[in-house]
Amino acid sequence: MKSQHETRREFVRDTAIAAAGLVAGLANPAGRNAAAAEPAVEPSKILNYNPNMEYRRLGKTGLMVSAVCLGGHSRSTDQQRTEIVTRCIEAGINYIDACTAGEVVRDAKALKGRRDKMYLALSHCANEVRNENYRTAPKLLESLDEVLKASNQDYTDLWRITCFEPGGRHTFDTSCEIVQALETAKKQGKARFIGFSSHDRRWIKFMIEYFPSIEVVCFPFTTMSKTAPTDSLFPALKKCDVGAFGIKPFGAGSLFEGNPAEDLKRARLAIRYILATNTVIPIPGLNSVAEVDNVVQAVKERRELDVKEKAEIQEASDRMWANLPNHYAWLRDWEYV
Repeated sequence: MKSQHETRREFVRDTAIAAAGLVAGLANPAGRNAAAAEPAVEPSKILNYNPNMEYRRLGKTGLMVSAVCLGGHSRSTDQQRTEIVTRCIEAGINYIDACTAGEVVRDAKALKGRRDKMYLALSHCANEVRNENYRTAPKLLESLDEVLKASNQDYTDLWRITCFEPGGRHTFDTSCEIVQALETAKKQGKARFIGFSSHDRRWIKFMIEYFPSIEVVCFPFTTMSKTAPTDSLFPALKKCDVGAFGIKPFGAGSLFEGNPAEDLKRARLAIRYILATNTVIPIPGLNSVAEVDNVVQAVKERRELDVKEKAEIQEASDRMWANLPNHYAWLRDWEYV
C-alpha cells in the first residue's frame, strides 16, 4: 500500500497535469442521456474510475469527480461509515466532503489504507470564520493544522472554509484573511485546492470574481432551486471556471416523509433533477449502503423527469418548503441561484 507521502507526490504530479490542461471535460458513459457533454477524458486520468459512473470536471482544479459525491453529515456509526465509504469506492464515487472536525477524523479513518481511492475535502467549521476568534489568516491556519493532526493527515485535497450565512458579516478584511489563509495553505502543500462554502449568494459572486485563486465553492441547491432569470451566480462561476458543489440536495432531510421506499424514490428524483440542471455536483449526506446504491442508481437513470415525476417531486418539494425547520428556513433563499 502506498504511503501518504507517496500518494501526495502523485497528487502534486496530477495537479501539474491538470494545470497544463490535459485533464478537462466530462466523462459520460455510453447510454447516459445527460446534458451536452464536454470532450471525453481518458479514464486513466480519473481517480477511482468506474465505467458505470459519470464524472464531471471540477472547474479549474481539473479534477474529474463523480457526478454524485459523499457529503459529510451522516447518522451512521463509524463502522457503518466505513461500509458506506467502501460501497462508494466500489461504485466509482471518488469525493468526500467533511465539514466538522469529527467528520474529518471519521472519514480519514474510514479511508485508512485506501486514501488514494478518493479525494477528501475538509472544513473545521467550529474553528473557522463563523467563530469570531478565527477570522485572521494565522488563526485559520492554526485550525487547519489542528484538524489535519487530529485526522493523522499531512494534506487535504480541498480546504473549503465554512463561511457566514447572509447578514452583512463578510467584511472585506475578513474576506482577505480567508483568502490569505487558503493561499498560504496551498503554498505550504497542506491543501491541494482551495475554496469555501457559504449561504450568501452575493458574497460568493464577489469572492470568485475578486479573488482568482478561489477554485471551488459550496452552496445550497435543492429540488426547488433553479437558475435565476437575471443576476444568476452561474455565469460568474463559468467565467471564473470555479467548481461548484450543491449542499442540502434533500432540503436537510425535509424532502422525506419517513416511508423508506418512498424516500428512496424521492432521493433518486432529487438527484436526477439536480444533475439535469447541469449546474452543481450534489453532495448528499448518506446514512447507509442502501442510500449509496440508491443515488448511484439515480445517476444511471434517464436524466429528464417525465410529467408524472415532475408532479411528484414538485408536490414533495412544496411540502418540504412549507415544513422546513426554523434553523433551515434560510434554504428558501436559494430557490433562485
